[in-house]
Amino acid sequence: MLDHPNHPSETFSGDRGLDQEEPLLFEIGRADVTGVDIDEPEPFTPRLGALERTAPIGLPGLSEPETMRHYVRLSRKNYSIDAGLYPLGSCTMKHNSRLAEKMARLEGFANIHPLQPQATARGALALMEELSRFLLELTNMSAVALSPKAGAHGELCGLMTIEAALRARGQAQTRRTVLIPQSAHGTNPASAALLGFTVRAIPAGEDGIVHADAVAAALGPDVAAIMLTNPNTCGLFEREVVEIARLVHESGGYFYCDGANFNAIAGVARPGDMGVDAMHLNLHKTFSTPHGGGGPGAGPVVLSARLAPFAPVPFLLRDGDSLRLVEHAEGTQSFGRLTAFHGQMGMFVRALSYLLSHGGDGVAQASRDAVLAANYLRARLRDVMTQPFGDRLCMHEVLFDDAFLKGTGVTTLDFAKAMIDEGYHPMTVYFPLVVHGAMLIEPTESESKRSLDRFVATLRALAESAQRGETERFAEAPRHAPRRRPDETAAARRPVLRWGSRQ
Repeated sequence: MLDHPNHPSETFSGDRGLDQEEPLLFEIGRADVTGVDIDEPEPFTPRLGALERTAPIGLPGLSEPETMRHYVRLSRKNYSIDAGLYPLGSCTMKHNSRLAEKMARLEGFANIHPLQPQATARGALALMEELSRFLLELTNMSAVALSPKAGAHGELCGLMTIEAALRARGQAQTRRTVLIPQSAHGTNPASAALLGFTVRAIPAGEDGIVHADAVAAALGPDVAAIMLTNPNTCGLFEREVVEIARLVHESGGYFYCDGANFNAIAGVARPGDMGVDAMHLNLHKTFSTPHGGGGPGAGPVVLSARLAPFAPVPFLLRDGDSLRLVEHAEGTQSFGRLTAFHGQMGMFVRALSYLLSHGGDGVAQASRDAVLAANYLRARLRDVMTQPFGDRLCMHEVLFDDAFLKGTGVTTLDFAKAMIDEGYHPMTVYFPLVVHGAMLIEPTESESKRSLDRFVATLRALAESAQRGETERFAEAPRHAPRRRPDETAAARRPVLRWGSRQ
């Protein structure tokens, strides 16, 4: 294994074999030189006024080889699904097929511009229509808004649609409460609060799911909607979802479903059959488009017949052989425009490529395989790691807690950091918040049995090491990563955001 640079056997160069040390650009470049020859501009009058730069830009100058080497070396320090199993719970970090990447690079899609005339983008509109057809078929819903850029953006879209429907009923001012389970993703209450709704928390039962009687007790004439994740963030299917939907509808509210975990049920169970009114679909999770780094993402929102008239513009409209994007809300019940354009075309191409290559049976098989993989991990680890809700079948992710670490001096964070030394990205830790010391693992359907067995063996070895009292191994982890464990509290409270301010 590689030695850490602070280890006594550190090398003169800072490199350790093929693991090369890489400083910041500002440490290796010079601000007074550039790797590009640029002619001095002819005299001109700047038009920036008070916005004109008054000091040098200060960017470091590098040769082309130096620049290329810098970013290649940085890329080797970044963990990815192409490097190994990515077990983040509630995130579905699955393999991105190269077929989809190839399709997204077709010139007609890659070079399309959102401001070009619709008459010149017929193929793109047809692709969007076909993707919409697949999404509606998988969910049994009536309409889809393609423009939201990610899951949280989709939540905002769904709630704005619900607010528009309430406004049409004359209840937008009286129904200002949204019910949200305590185990929900943090974006759920954030999206509701952003629109001025009051959040009312719904407790989970001792079995990890939301019960209809708890929802019934929280309902009233002030409730606009419930936001429920199914399968939930504990990796469990909400068994009472149909009854919950019935109660919410009878009280005059709407049912928003967080679709982050759709990878467990796509092709197997349809949210529309459960009574869902709005649900976002993370194309960058369920349908295998690139995920992470802040985007690009896509979070289309499917809508029931009750909410379909209030969908945002632009939306597709077919009239016989004619297909067009409706760009303006005038003359419709749409709540208006959510974002500048139609959404992320590259993500649409990748998602449709995934759907066409799998077909309905393949999508269902992927969901079943994801659930099987998670339950395989549960079965292989349950004797050395502990589960908060008993040894019950999970969906596509399995949740453990820190009870098996009690008395060892090792924390959930220590355990996660030790996984880095073993060559694995840690699972999601300390979420959901309703479980103390949570460790949420989602293997997805991408992994072979051999890959899962190696992962299991690693976690078993770590658990047994902790229980033997080998605390030094965990307290010092990671020892073999490019950087050691930071002081995360200090980093959060005193972030260094500018070069030159490190002192």
